[in-house]
Amino acid sequence: MSTIKRYEDIEAWRRGRQLTAAIYPATSSQAFSRDRALCDQMRRAAVSIVSNVAEGFNRNGAAEFR
Repeated sequence: MSTIKRYEDIEAWRRGRQLTAAIYPATSSQAFSRDRALCDQMRRAAVSIVSNVAEGFNRNGAAEFR
């Protein structure tokens, strides 16, 4: 088993980036133009994934990272 040296190497972080990249164009469509609150919530949730993984990794504690 290899040691993860950067949070960018974590599969959950990579998938979170892909999700974020997909959410932004999807929420820019006209269907979301009427509901700005839902659009903002979906974008914040997607960004939260990568942010939480990076934050947990940078705490340098195995228990918190898990």
